[in-house]
Amino acid sequence: MNKLSRQLLLAFAILFTVNVFGQQLVVYPAPTSELDSLHNGDFTVKVRKPGGQWQDLYEYKVMVDAVRNNNHHVEDASMCAFDFSGSVEVAVTSNRGDVKTARVRPLSYNIAKEIKGNTVYFKLDRPSNLSIEINGDIFHNLHLFANPLETYRVNRNDASLIYFGPGVHEIPGGVLKIPSGKTVYLAGGAVVKGRLSVSHAHNVKILGRGIVDFHVVGGLQISNSKHVLVEGIAATQCPTGGSDSVVIRNVKVFSYYKWGDGMNIFASSDVLFDRVFCRNSDDCNTVYATRGGYTGNARNITMQNSTLWADVAHPILIGTHGNTPHPDTIENLKYINLDILDQNEGQLDYQGCMAVNVGDNNLARNILFQDIRVEDIRKGQLVNLRVFYNKKYNTSPGMGIENVNFRNITYNGTHAELSIIAGYDDQRLIKNVTFENLNINGVHIFDKMKNKPGWYQTSDMARFFVGDHVENIQFK
Repeated sequence: MNKLSRQLLLAFAILFTVNVFGQQLVVYPAPTSELDSLHNGDFTVKVRKPGGQWQDLYEYKVMVDAVRNNNHHVEDASMCAFDFSGSVEVAVTSNRGDVKTARVRPLSYNIAKEIKGNTVYFKLDRPSNLSIEINGDIFHNLHLFANPLETYRVNRNDASLIYFGPGVHEIPGGVLKIPSGKTVYLAGGAVVKGRLSVSHAHNVKILGRGIVDFHVVGGLQISNSKHVLVEGIAATQCPTGGSDSVVIRNVKVFSYYKWGDGMNIFASSDVLFDRVFCRNSDDCNTVYATRGGYTGNARNITMQNSTLWADVAHPILIGTHGNTPHPDTIENLKYINLDILDQNEGQLDYQGCMAVNVGDNNLARNILFQDIRVEDIRKGQLVNLRVFYNKKYNTSPGMGIENVNFRNITYNGTHAELSIIAGYDDQRLIKNVTFENLNINGVHIFDKMKNKPGWYQTSDMARFFVGDHVENIQFK
């Protein structure tokens, strides 16, 4: 996008909506008309209804973490977003050089593309959170968020509404503390410089298509609160502690700094993540019990229809932190219909795209991983289940892991290391683990599979090491 285009968008300060035969396309104004630090010129991105007029998008700069030679390097990637219904055509032009190859991920979406010169064209017929990668470059890629249409209608006369329109907004003191009963709305094209905090509050909504500035560490925080809805915005992190009845939907988080976890859970219950996108410089999603000043169990957590990308550490980590004197339980967790795009972790102790590692006398039980597609990660393990005592973080070993079901798990790639399943001792066991329809590089791994030597364990065929203190593991 050139400077004149951004000035025109800001001058109108409106959403441009095209309605063709009941189909809609909504693009947002640029946050500023100046040549500013928010913009990344690596791409020019346009969208249109099929056969219609192209509409220009604003290309934001997002920072990501590239680990090279065990050192962290901040790289500038790009991000665009729009809303639509029906179908839409997308044109992504690379301004960095020739386009020899292009990849649109998640690969499971099977999005057909066409390259003409330096532009990649493709069509979408459903909301999608995508990564467009030119010539294999995953650190200067385009994150494209094709959102569904918003259903919330802004009433500027509503006394319960805190509204941020298009443009850049500075929060006095750096933190906006949101009271009970309030709705905070970040319009498309809004950038809020400051943290949004929901603390000791109830019935709070944070909605819109705007952004909490990507330089704000811990951009959105929910603590000791009930009945909270966050939908549609983008930020750096979104931790939830000591809370219940929380819904986080269509939220995108990016981090590039140390301990940049994406969406943590601490001692919380009844939390739903739906259609979220996490690209993080530490764990994308964690579920812990007692931790960080929050105490108690963690129960009834669901993540569904989402995409995870861990530039460091785990896409999913469950169970590490708890309360040794007063043991906690982490239970009833569901991870359904996920695409895991990457893990890149050199430390063997912190690998596992799907990791349940219990310490601090935690008991983790009743966990479902279903319909999960793992792409060719750079470095890590597919699965890591351990009852362990990590003296860096724990004061005791975990209590145990029980009733874990992996259903319809697919991995295609060559970089995954040996997965590990291991208990701690005769009292601290892993029990009742089932793999149902596990597919690795097109091979269905199950107990009665053909071509498995009789003296092999089924886990050998999957390159899973099953250690001591593990009871009743099945491959169906």
